Amino acid sequence: MRRKLAWLGLAVVVLLVVLSSVSQAAEAVKKSDAELRYFGIVAASAAFGLSIAAIGGAFSQARGIRSALEGIARNPGASGPITTTMIIGLALIESLVIYVLVVCLILLIVNPFSI
Repeated sequence: MRRKLAWLGLAVVVLLVVLSSVSQAAEAVKKSDAELRYFGIVAASAAFGLSIAAIGGAFSQARGIRSALEGIARNPGASGPITTTMIIGLALIESLVIYVLVVCLILLIVNPFSI
């Protein structure tokens, strides 16, 4: 039940992001059809890319934390190095999600028709 609710929530968020971006792009009267089509595709791609990156990052972080906690439970004496390695790994996983966010923002902000 939780999984279905999570997927439904994700679908609603993606739909809202895509529709809001497309409606904002449609408000610009001076833009041609090619520009509107471009911004609609970029908005949908950015929403899809961010959602996939967030899901992948969340699952990866959960798996890393689970493995670290299992390791600490098996050998409590090694909790210091395991915790340090886990924090570094979580930071690297989160940086990948931030890179996807930066790329999506660049795609949304840069206007190739003005170059």
